[in-house]
Amino acid sequence: MKRNENLVPLSRDHHFGLQCCWKIRQGIKKDIPYERIKNYVADYWEKNLSRHFDIEDIVLPEVNNGSLQIQMEDEHRQIRKLIKSITQSGSRELLSDFADTLYKHIRFEERMIFPFLEAHLSGEELDTIGEHLLQFHRKEEDSYSYQDEFWK
Repeated sequence: MKRNENLVPLSRDHHFGLQCCWKIRQGIKKDIPYERIKNYVADYWEKNLSRHFDIEDIVLPEVNNGSLQIQMEDEHRQIRKLIKSITQSGSRELLSDFADTLYKHIRFEERMIFPFLEAHLSGEELDTIGEHLLQFHRKEEDSYSYQDEFWK
């Protein structure tokens, strides 16, 4: 099923989030020093992911499904906690945990949350989400890049 156009900006962020997971895994596989990967994770969090979470918290309505809502909120908290641990005194294992947790969270939103919203919200409600995303979401020309391409 094609994603509702109003949710596409969040799905686009998810694509870049999956790339982040891949880059972390590549860095670990190539035995890149922890600090280099940690610096990337901290930068990606600061410039992308934290904003994405904030936007979701503001723009997405209550998911009127207790278990989905609880899981989404729990995963956001878990990822925030992992970021804090990584930036303070982390380990390679935490980097791997972060990549795995973020990957699973993105898949959960794409496969469970978004289809639920598309099935249960009216076109007008989805349009309202789209309007809010236009207001809060970064523009394409503000795309993210990171100079230390340790994953290559």
